[in-house]
Amino acid sequence: MQVEIYFEGLVQGVNFRYHTQRIARSLGLVGFVRNLPDGRVHALVQGPEDAVRRFLEWAQKGPPMARVDRMDVRELPEQGGAFPDFEIRYG
Repeated sequence: MQVEIYFEGLVQGVNFRYHTQRIARSLGLVGFVRNLPDGRVHALVQGPEDAVRRFLEWAQKGPPMARVDRMDVRELPEQGGAFPDFEIRYG
């Protein structure tokens, strides 16, 4: 299963990407997370459906310092082998 997520709220400057990477890796997921210039965070998450669903449950709240006001989730066709790991992207 692969999903694209856009997070809105207090999601930058609160270690959101670090925690997202840590949770994703602990669930065996691959993909990436990155900050957007408009203050949102964008993530692409791929892995077994049950692990993706557990990730989405965590993501609704996010890490302790964050506040997720809105989460737009879109399921995408899976791209096998596109991501070797779950990374934080910069820029």
